[in-house]
Amino acid sequence: METSLRYGKDSKALRIHAKEKIPIDSNTRLQVHGELDTRVGAPSYVNAMIRHFYPDLSASFGLGVQYDKHEKLRYTVRGKKAFPVTSTGLLSFNIKGRCEVDKEFKQRKSRGAAEFSWSIFNFQKDQDVRFKLGYEVVDKVPYMQIRENNWTVNADANGRWNVRYDL
Repeated sequence: METSLRYGKDSKALRIHAKEKIPIDSNTRLQVHGELDTRVGAPSYVNAMIRHFYPDLSASFGLGVQYDKHEKLRYTVRGKKAFPVTSTGLLSFNIKGRCEVDKEFKQRKSRGAAEFSWSIFNFQKDQDVRFKLGYEVVDKVPYMQIRENNWTVNADANGRWNVRYDL
C-alpha cells in the first residue's frame, strides 16, 4: 500500500492518503484509494477505478467511481498518452483528460491538460528529480510540479498549491 501525507492551500488541513493497486492482469489493475482529513477526522473521499495500460502506445485508460465528503457519488473516466521527446523517454510530452459525472448523469466536470515532464535520475547521489510544466485547458491555467524522491510540490498560476510527502 502506498501512503502519503498531503497539505494544501485549499484544505488547510493535513490529509492522510492511501492507495492500493491490485493486479488483474499484466496491463490491468484495480486501483483503490482514499483520503482522511485530519481536521474533521473523516474521509474526504474514497475511489475505486479499473485502469488499463497500453505499453506499446505509452497510454492508459481508467473507469471508476468516487464517493466524496459531500456524500456525492461520481463516475469517472480518464485517459493519458505520453509522447517521448527523447530516445531515453526521460523527457516527454503528455496529454491527459478526465471527465466526472454525478450519479444522475446531469452534472459533468471535465479536465484536460498538456504537459512536459522531465525526469533526472541521480540528480545528486541517491536523488531523483522530476519537473512538470503544463497547461490545464478547461480552466486555462498553467501549472508546475517538482518532485524529489518522496517530496512533491504542485502549484498553478491561480495561486493554488499543495505539498505531498510519500511515506
